[in-house]
Amino acid sequence: MPELPEVETTRRGIAPHLEGHRVVGVVLRRPDLRWPIPPEINALLPGQVIDQVERRAKYLLLRTAAGTALLHLGMSGMLRVVSPDVPVGKHDHVDIVLDDGKVLRFTDPRRFGALLWQMPGETHELLDGIGPEPLTDAFDGDLLWRLSRGRTAAVKTFLMDNAVVVGVGNIYASEALFAAGIDPRRPAGKVARERYVTLAAEVKRILAYAITRGGTTLRDFLSPDGAPGYFFQELFAYGRAAEPCKVCGTPIKVVTLGQRASFYCPRCQR
Repeated sequence: MPELPEVETTRRGIAPHLEGHRVVGVVLRRPDLRWPIPPEINALLPGQVIDQVERRAKYLLLRTAAGTALLHLGMSGMLRVVSPDVPVGKHDHVDIVLDDGKVLRFTDPRRFGALLWQMPGETHELLDGIGPEPLTDAFDGDLLWRLSRGRTAAVKTFLMDNAVVVGVGNIYASEALFAAGIDPRRPAGKVARERYVTLAAEVKRILAYAITRGGTTLRDFLSPDGAPGYFFQELFAYGRAAEPCKVCGTPIKVVTLGQRASFYCPRCQR
């Protein structure tokens, strides 16, 4: 599943082609993706100028005066800006046609993605009550420490809770915990404040660096220009079960936490 760096890479790729342009048409080749596509997409989006392309958590927001289109890439979704003569593929479910003739095309083979609508001044229920963005000043070690008090859940599960901080998915939680030297199985309430300060700093560092590398290519993800992400080449923990730790040589272990595979080094992470 595309995580925050992949979604941010997509945002940066499509924003220059969308912002300031008017939507002249929307082509829906099916009525739903993960959820039904709301009628406002066809009724309100055409004729609107896309003022900004933003990201909140793993959602992309196309903001207009009439409201905001929310896009989620799901498990295998991809957004590309293409010319109108590019042949439509089997899994090309949505086209947003712009005034310069270009098309924002949403491809989603597994249909776990979403295209939704948010009226002006409202917050969509999927974005309501979620935590701060990890790359902002609102997220730091003190926040993690305060919210973790009394929590018995594993620290990795805690870090991936969108009510705590948004967008820290399985890959980057594993990598940040490795870099901070924290065992992902440790109860969140038993992690000291200074260790959370280190963990928050590593989350920020790793996410920011992964964005510069175009994210992590797993299965289907490609950036809008068709290029794969390269951060996968630099993973220290995720997906490396039984391989030697790049720091100490101890074989990487894998356990299941919160129904997700969690990779860690038993020597480097305590």
